[in-house]
Amino acid sequence: MDRGLRRVSLALVAAVVVAEAAVLLLRPRSGIIDPAQVSATSYFSRAQIDRARDFRRPNLALFALSLGVEAGVLVLVLRRPPGFVRAPERPLLRAAAAGAALTAALSMAGLPIAAILRQRSIDVGLTTQSWGGWAVDQVKALGIGAALSAGGGLLFVALARRMPRWWWAPASGAVVVLGAAFLFAGPVLLDPIFNKFTPLPDGRTRASVLELAHKAGVKVGQVYEVDASRRTTAANAYVTGLGATKRVVIYDTLLKDFSPEEVDLVVAHELGHVHYSDVPRGLLFLLVVAPVSLYAAKRLIEAWVPDPAARRTALMVPAGALALGIVSFGVSTVSNQLSRAIEARADTYALQLTDAPEPFIGFERRITVQNVADPDPPGWLTFLLATHPPTVERIGAGVAFQRGERTGLTDRPRGASDPDPAPRTREGS
Repeated sequence: MDRGLRRVSLALVAAVVVAEAAVLLLRPRSGIIDPAQVSATSYFSRAQIDRARDFRRPNLALFALSLGVEAGVLVLVLRRPPGFVRAPERPLLRAAAAGAALTAALSMAGLPIAAILRQRSIDVGLTTQSWGGWAVDQVKALGIGAALSAGGGLLFVALARRMPRWWWAPASGAVVVLGAAFLFAGPVLLDPIFNKFTPLPDGRTRASVLELAHKAGVKVGQVYEVDASRRTTAANAYVTGLGATKRVVIYDTLLKDFSPEEVDLVVAHELGHVHYSDVPRGLLFLLVVAPVSLYAAKRLIEAWVPDPAARRTALMVPAGALALGIVSFGVSTVSNQLSRAIEARADTYALQLTDAPEPFIGFERRITVQNVADPDPPGWLTFLLATHPPTVERIGAGVAFQRGERTGLTDRPRGASDPDPAPRTREGS
């Protein structure tokens, strides 16, 4: 094997191995109930399953196509770089321009696929936003992305010029710092550009949130309702932010379409993320994997741009974008194992905190149908792309809790009561 190819291969393998080690280090050691084995057809009709798969599987092919288009654009720019990218004069200014231009080119190249995906979403009733509103969002996203890419390109080339052999080390630190900055500032600076966030008003839901937070012994921060219905009929909730910007965000569709007990379960799930400090845990994972990932990207760049002089120009921007895309795909596939375990623990936390397995099972069924999600996707697809456990596993966790099966549990939230060991309903629909 060629020495350069061997170095690239070893660097890529090292990135995946370190990511796997980080998963093993950070994954939950307890607090996850072993799900019961359940069948999707016991909880979903054949029509519901077929509808979800008819929608999701073509979307998967379109997603793969969009990745191929983006990779093709980057390869084309690397093989036939524009003159302003190769020129040695004013490299930092050219790097910023290259970052912005590359973001615009990738967005334009992927726009037809994005439009097809959107039309398919409209066809199944998931999308409510007008084409005009969607176009405005695309322009906003392009502007923000171009500005961030310009700054990133400038910083990247500046480090590569100042530290040709070691730029990956300070760059990895910058990635972690920027990741923390975006987590802190995103909820107050970026998110409101696209949606309206309203503090949850006094009433049953807010009182229940505060009661659950007190019962769990966690500081939840602020709880917001987001106007998701202006774009979608899908329901969801999430926790975001750091420190003073930490918050739980609930879709207005969730509040409108689901029962108070089901909303309580979603809130309890998010409180689980707060209780276990899952957002900082994600930053810690990034801290571990960033250095070796950027080193692997460096090796790829050196293989594609062997001339040291060219690695001092804005050509580093498309080379870096392609290299990071390749490395991050492998690392993300590994990190999804950690994400699925964290989400399973949050599900268990919600079951323990609320002692409501029946509404939990009902919620998982309803939200899967409402979001047109596949309740039981192929194992390889879950392994590669899924950040959450499949619906059948989440329902299985509810069934196991309902039966009083405690395998996998060695801790429980403060204030949680023991579950009733007698099942309250039979498995099935």
